[in-house]
Amino acid sequence: MASKPSTRERRSSTSAPITDFQDAVGPPGMSRPKHKRTVTGFGPQEIKSVEASIPEPQRAAWKKFSASEFKTKDEFEAEVVRHIETTLARSLFNCDEAAAYAGTALAFRDRLVIEWNRTQQQHTYADPKRVYYLSLEFLMGRALDNAMLNVGMKDIAKEGMSDLGFRMEDVIAQERDAALGNGGLGRLAACFLDSLATLNYPAWGYALRYKYGIFKQEIVNGYQVEVPDYWLDFNPWEFPRHDVTVDIQFYGNVRKYMDESGKQVSVWENGEIVNAVAYDAPIPGFGTRTTNNLRLWSSKASKGEFDFTKFNSGEYEASVADQQSAETISAVLYPNDSLERGKELRLKQQYFWCAASLFDIVRRFKKSKKAWKEFPNQVAIQLNDTHPTLAIPELQRILIDLEGLEWDEAWSIVQKTFGYTNHTVLPEALEKWSVPLFQHLLPRHLQIIYDINAIFLHYVERNFPKDREMLGRVSVIEESQPKMVRMAYLAVIGSHKVNGVAELHSDLIKTTIFKDFVKIYGPDKFTNVTNGITPRRWLHQANPRLSELIASKLGGYEFLRDLTLLHKIEAYVDDKDFRKNFQEIKYANKVRLAKYTKEVHGISVNPSALFDIQVKRMHEYKRQQLNIFGVIHRYLEIKAMSPEDRKKVQPRVSFFGGKAAPGYWMAKTVIHLICQVGEVVNNDKDIGDLLKVVFLEDYNVSKAEIIVPASDISEHISTAGTEASGTSNMKFVLNGGLVIGTCDGANIEITREVGEDNIFLFGVLSEDVEDLRHAHFYSEFNLDPMLSHVFETIRSGIFGDAGQFSALVNSIVEHGDYYLVSDDFKSYIDTHKLIDEAYKDQETWLTKTITSVSRMGFFSSDRCIDEYAEMIWNVEPLTPPKQNGA
Repeated sequence: MASKPSTRERRSSTSAPITDFQDAVGPPGMSRPKHKRTVTGFGPQEIKSVEASIPEPQRAAWKKFSASEFKTKDEFEAEVVRHIETTLARSLFNCDEAAAYAGTALAFRDRLVIEWNRTQQQHTYADPKRVYYLSLEFLMGRALDNAMLNVGMKDIAKEGMSDLGFRMEDVIAQERDAALGNGGLGRLAACFLDSLATLNYPAWGYALRYKYGIFKQEIVNGYQVEVPDYWLDFNPWEFPRHDVTVDIQFYGNVRKYMDESGKQVSVWENGEIVNAVAYDAPIPGFGTRTTNNLRLWSSKASKGEFDFTKFNSGEYEASVADQQSAETISAVLYPNDSLERGKELRLKQQYFWCAASLFDIVRRFKKSKKAWKEFPNQVAIQLNDTHPTLAIPELQRILIDLEGLEWDEAWSIVQKTFGYTNHTVLPEALEKWSVPLFQHLLPRHLQIIYDINAIFLHYVERNFPKDREMLGRVSVIEESQPKMVRMAYLAVIGSHKVNGVAELHSDLIKTTIFKDFVKIYGPDKFTNVTNGITPRRWLHQANPRLSELIASKLGGYEFLRDLTLLHKIEAYVDDKDFRKNFQEIKYANKVRLAKYTKEVHGISVNPSALFDIQVKRMHEYKRQQLNIFGVIHRYLEIKAMSPEDRKKVQPRVSFFGGKAAPGYWMAKTVIHLICQVGEVVNNDKDIGDLLKVVFLEDYNVSKAEIIVPASDISEHISTAGTEASGTSNMKFVLNGGLVIGTCDGANIEITREVGEDNIFLFGVLSEDVEDLRHAHFYSEFNLDPMLSHVFETIRSGIFGDAGQFSALVNSIVEHGDYYLVSDDFKSYIDTHKLIDEAYKDQETWLTKTITSVSRMGFFSSDRCIDEYAEMIWNVEPLTPPKQNGA
């Protein structure tokens, strides 16, 4: 039978040369690895037959002594004491708070494991379609408090620990935050895991097990200093799966040959092998037995800990070189990529994680013995931003190289499997990797990406024959020096759905960065899922008294599973008792933050002042510089006032918090300016309590749980059209704080929900941004006079060496003010004056806050997950069976 012409023959469709890979790039003499997993588990049929083969007496004995969850205070105390005495080898006489935390965490961990095992077994039996959420970050926060609340056992545990002589608050404070993320991307992923479990969706998260996380931030002489955040000293929440290992290949070369049937076969061989070892963490749902899994991959050398031969010959450093090289892959989140070696490590990190996760997902599917065409009916993979985009060519490689599928069938499976969530409209933030780096590190994947691109460009050429320029604009390969692989374009081409994370953001990606792709694929491929937050952590855990107050009016805690029920508390907006309690709770939360500020930073702040808070990743587009310039302006205004006028000033505390990437010098400069302004303002006797400036170092989830409930106003002031969504804005409003913000991201939808009277908006609109940027360069650029005065003050040296801040000032004065700080400055200052006036009328302010809380029902991550499930993943919940009549 004559073979039909190959549809996947690569032909040059742009000026990009196709590279022929001949020689090995990596170490010589290494053969292509065989992925392995030492324990493969069972499919549903195997489990049934294995169970039937076990004699009844053995099954009965196992059942009789099977572990069960503690249900009473006494049973809880027994578990804690047992763990302290046996697992930790401590006693009544040397049990400190750290040991009390360990005992409590281990008791709850055991309880979760029982439900975890049941959930995974049920999923294996039912074999439903599963969701796999790939995110380079999961900003989980502390696990103990979350576990206690989700299983409904915090009160029992609190009483039990009191019997044993400990306060639960002190016990919880012993836990280190899991250092698996940095910003909103990672916190969103953590909220989604909580919602997936709470709503009973069969789902796994996949990420890397960073040994040091991003870094621990210390402020030394007003500068950010990065120190390792080694959070794994004691982590009772993870389970090493040393039997679950995957061999991951890097470097090497690609050999092509024709098999007996005349089909061209590609073999990726030689190179370097690194082991991926799985670590699992249970993710409990709220008020349900479903406990899902977060699998983290750790890297280690495939040849073991060290080379004995080299060690014995005295080459001690060389003997552990392989292990050290392998371990760097999962050592640090976002290694500094300002150097070429840093870029290579980041790409290595991404492939290592994607390849291990894909192998695991494919292995699980193959147990079901289903045909490959069923893969998208069993598996939904969501790419959280572009970091996991390598999963697309990796799945294609598995299907064509290892499983022998034809290109077209494999590509159809790939496209139906993946969904891609975009988190940015900034073109410079879209991930790109150089072709030479790809060729060096992942030669087979570069070939596959060229093939994907060639087929895609032929499709575009056929459908848009008159638009030759479009080919260059949409090509996955950017024609630059060197050529670059555009990962966001690969993610769009390889996914069946692309979603933004707020309505404005989703509209913008369709009219800016992915405009051509909308023309190519039509608008249906692009959708919106506005971000949300889990009310379990961000209300019930962070603000228990407010959660309790709401529950007292709504007849229980059902609102934590259906946040839309919050609208019912609007009926109590004029209820005197409710208002009094609400206000007392807010004040108590401010006292808690004031106490923390004094204990940790040595700065005394007045809880009666207006607490103005901006805590988020430090970045020029988030405009912490606009905030601190506004603070300087306020300081200068107060300084120029007479003592009589100062009595009329609304006292205010400006809190800042957030980390700057180690290589992001401008963001670090903003931190330095904030700290220097704080030094001057906080020690100025003329100012006193009228203005304080606090930089809260090492901002993380557990600190957010103290900060968020204490806010009166929070700042979400990014340049319009730059923030995809934001979720901290939702957290602040849910906890009775109001927002000052631009018409950007989810601020717009929050305004729609809470009403324009309950939010303070300012600044230019996204549709005017490009015209203003153009005008800065080609028309007259007039700096706002108030901002000029601020800059003169900085240049005068009042806040320390003016040279330290010259680049920050010059980015606005001389380099076009890309983020429109000057354009928005007057509007920003005027809006803050409105806030001061509004805050003085405490009764009206209280009405605004209660009304805002009652209207936040839309912003639950549960709603997001239901939308993903329906529009993108096509998955159904799997309700756990009842146990023991419960």
